[in-house]
Amino acid sequence: MIAAVDSARIAYDDIGHGEPVVFLHAFPLNRTMWAPQTSALAAEWRCLTIDTRGFGESPSSAPFTMDRYADDIVAILDHAGIDRATVVGLSMGGYVAFALWRRAPQRVRALVLADTRAGADSPETIERRRALIAVARSEGVLAVADRQLVGLLGKTTRERRPEVEATARTIAESATVDGIVGALEAMIARPDSTATLGTISVPTLFIAGEEDVITPPKDARAMNDAVLGSRLEILARAGHLSNLEAPAAFTAVLSEFLRDSTLRLHGIVLH
Repeated sequence: MIAAVDSARIAYDDIGHGEPVVFLHAFPLNRTMWAPQTSALAAEWRCLTIDTRGFGESPSSAPFTMDRYADDIVAILDHAGIDRATVVGLSMGGYVAFALWRRAPQRVRALVLADTRAGADSPETIERRRALIAVARSEGVLAVADRQLVGLLGKTTRERRPEVEATARTIAESATVDGIVGALEAMIARPDSTATLGTISVPTLFIAGEEDVITPPKDARAMNDAVLGSRLEILARAGHLSNLEAPAAFTAVLSEFLRDSTLRLHGIVLH
């Protein structure tokens, strides 16, 4: 589906039936990265996967900011007739989820934050992102994919599961230069969300790949400690793209959380 959002067009898939779950993808991937989860969950949940502007089937359209990305999600919810949804964000998708919580918390019924961090970019990270912007402009999307995939995938995946790297590469290579540059600039400019953690009042799950070197498990543990009543799951033999590297484990913990959080929101306490 394509939704008109101001002057932009945002692509998304809407499959399944039940309580809605919105999936926000990592950089520099797109909504198809969530296929292992949505194919398993659509029998029980209404799954919406959204292409951030400049990725997948969403054309590049400025402005590129986390707040703009979050407003796009609200527009998709409106377009789909959804009041509140569980929001699942991985990596950059987590940054968008933080912005969405700040701007429209009434639209969020629960949060799943995977392989992401609350803190703003360090000076070293900003320098690396600016170097990647230069690569995107001078060498194109394929060169960006080459540089990103090394860090995105865990050691076990790189050594034993070449098909996962091939899938991630195919998805990453479909991005646009404008989308990549816009997203990198948006990540550089995003605010520190550490204080936001203390305001989260909905059921929350943190997921981290055991072998994630970009946002290591210690970051997830720190965020989990800051959110009252949240849960943390560390997935073995997975790196930064934990939903692709450990799809069965990721889907299992997500499914359990969705069921538990739905019961909690309906006032049913599990013992």
